Amino acid sequence: MKKRASHVDRPLALLVFVLVVCGALVFSSAAFGLLARGFGNITSVVFNHLILGIGIGVIALVVTSNIDYRRWRRFAPYIFVLALAATALVFVPQLGIEHGGGRRWIDLFGMSFQPSEALKLGAIIMAAAYFVAIRSNIQSLKYGLGGFLGIIAIPAVLLVLQPDIGTLGIITASVFAIFISSGAPWRHIFIVLCIVPLALGILMLYRPYMRDRVMTFFYPSQNQQAEGYQIKQSLIAIGSGGLTGRGFGQGVQKFTYLPEPMGDSIFAVAAEELGFLGGISIIFLFLAFTLRGFAVAAHTPDMFGGLLAVGISTYLGSEALINIAAMLGMAPLTGIPLTFVSQGGSAMLVSLASAGILLSVSRHSTKR
Repeated sequence: MKKRASHVDRPLALLVFVLVVCGALVFSSAAFGLLARGFGNITSVVFNHLILGIGIGVIALVVTSNIDYRRWRRFAPYIFVLALAATALVFVPQLGIEHGGGRRWIDLFGMSFQPSEALKLGAIIMAAAYFVAIRSNIQSLKYGLGGFLGIIAIPAVLLVLQPDIGTLGIITASVFAIFISSGAPWRHIFIVLCIVPLALGILMLYRPYMRDRVMTFFYPSQNQQAEGYQIKQSLIAIGSGGLTGRGFGQGVQKFTYLPEPMGDSIFAVAAEELGFLGGISIIFLFLAFTLRGFAVAAHTPDMFGGLLAVGISTYLGSEALINIAAMLGMAPLTGIPLTFVSQGGSAMLVSLASAGILLSVSRHSTKR
């Protein structure tokens, strides 16, 4: 094994820094929109995001970037079980919080936390550790495909019951990327690609809101005052930004009709104020981050580090790109946040901790 690198991957660290700083600025601008609407809880929302999310998240990033990533392998099953248990707590009366038709948060000492965010990272660590452990049996239907389905099964049950299909999609994509990278045979990959649309079809039969979102995606001109309202207002905001935008902080839609300007729709706020050039720059930053993460994975000295880097890069990158695609009308609305930008202290905390683990992996890169 080559000598350990003394520093984290600097381009990757720079991309994380730029995304977090720019994200904080965009979030602050979006927050003024709800303040002007008379949103009464704005102070606690901003505090949770900027102080608990970014503040503690940066501390978590520094800590995890300095922990040898190989230590996570030993504790993978415990982390995964703990994340599953925390996610199940949302169903406990007086502890779980229901909002917007979903039961996804728990209230601890007056602060809300979304445990499914931690489940994303827990599933990635578990999948990386598992496929390293059974690498000699990856071609086996029992240990290969069976292991993949086993890791996904319990999170799927918990997240469908909440419901939180967006988070389930991110977990599935991340674990699937790890599964492929571990050397899964093509026949197993093909089986998964057949199972996923079948499972989505079944879910749409029992979850009408999913069917409505898919129908809105294919027929956006229908129900513009109901299911199609958010995407309509998002496209208006993005289109009104033109080439260079209205100017930072000068967006109009966040003050009026744009739903969730600090959450799902925050990319629309950014595109209106920064224009086409600003929107493209945000997309480029996330693409560069994801590709740099994959480059780190390709130069790790061991399989666990490579799979861990692939999973984390897929998680953080796909989350951002799916959110942006939904705001552009290129994918159905999922409720997935924009990584490092959207409102959510727990999402920001886990995202930054995950980025720290990715930076830790980069310390051991064999590429000079």
